[in-house]
Amino acid sequence: MTDILMPALSPTMEEGILAKWHVKVGDTVAAGDVIAEIETDKATMEVEAVDEGTIEAILVEAGTEGVKVNTPIARLSGGDAKPAPKAAPAAETPKTEAPKVAAASTPAPVASAPAAGARVAASPLARRLAEMNKLDLKAIPGSGPHGRVIKRDIEATLAGGTGKAASAASTAAAEPRKVQSLEQMGIPAGSYDLVPLNNMRKVIARRLTESFRDIPHFPLTIDIELDNLLAARTKINTALESQGVKVSVNDIVIKAVALALKAVPEANASFTPEGIALHHNADVAMAVAIDGGLITPIIRKAETKSLSQIAKETKDLAARARDMKLKPEEFQGGTFSVSNLGMFGIKQFASIINEPQGCILSVGAGEQRPVVKNGALAVATVMTVTLTCDHRVVDGSIGAKYINALKNLLEDPIKMLA
Repeated sequence: MTDILMPALSPTMEEGILAKWHVKVGDTVAAGDVIAEIETDKATMEVEAVDEGTIEAILVEAGTEGVKVNTPIARLSGGDAKPAPKAAPAAETPKTEAPKVAAASTPAPVASAPAAGARVAASPLARRLAEMNKLDLKAIPGSGPHGRVIKRDIEATLAGGTGKAASAASTAAAEPRKVQSLEQMGIPAGSYDLVPLNNMRKVIARRLTESFRDIPHFPLTIDIELDNLLAARTKINTALESQGVKVSVNDIVIKAVALALKAVPEANASFTPEGIALHHNADVAMAVAIDGGLITPIIRKAETKSLSQIAKETKDLAARARDMKLKPEEFQGGTFSVSNLGMFGIKQFASIINEPQGCILSVGAGEQRPVVKNGALAVATVMTVTLTCDHRVVDGSIGAKYINALKNLLEDPIKMLA
């Protein structure tokens, strides 16, 4: 008798929704048979059996949310026990065309208190935070898979005063915010429709709340004249017409963002407990709105790519993002983000940092505005951009240096060829 475990379908997945069973108790399955569908925060994926045998029990009902990775979800008889395989990164796609990920088929270990002298299961970050704050990991209950101690457990311990006294302010900050119901706030029941949160929206809400709350951030805003860029874009697209490639303003922005990061490498950085990580390449993530949320596919090493290459990649990535066909490595691990709402007529906005990146650029609409040139009033096409910076990584002077480097490239695109 072996257990089929909830697989990890991406490097950051901690839990998912068991959306659907394709088998029932008593069914015989062979290795490779699709037995279930699991929803992550990005897509729905299929799970295959890795052993042959008979389904003896369904341990988690279809539709169950918040199923932790490595939780037993079904029991199989007649198969040989094998080590649980790691879920390989696979293309995340819609339910109608989902990739297949093998389900683990070994009994899940049960979390228990560590024996004296035993090494406590803890994430590397939790272990470092415990050491920094002189906390005993053995005294901290873990909320991660198999009782593993993770970052939030350390934070809860510090806030609760266990092992190290916490200030009243930090204790208050750690307490979950009590949210009143709409009825308690005067909105009568039946006067609205409630759309349940999907897994993606839950993850977006949690990550952005943590980013806005925990990262000390500040915005830097600047106006950029686009007339030279628009003229250059027209010539570029005329030259590329025979190849069927059309370069957008956003493609040029991505290229300029990458080159500016190489010119000001201090802005291409992430905060870590050990120090500031300065990234070797400009892996630029672009925000793409999709059904139920947003996703940030990445142009890898954008500083090394031509505008035609970037144009082809952005078009392909955006299309597959909307179809939810991106592979995890195509939307995880960027070093800098760009969010463009110019096509919606938004003049100016400030985005929330996509941790662990140190900056995100918000791009507004280009429009004709009055400007002063050489003491005389003139008209120019102007775009407002805002750089939101993680102050732990990017100081005001670095941010200003970066955004001015970006402005110089966009206002004089010929410099991108230098």
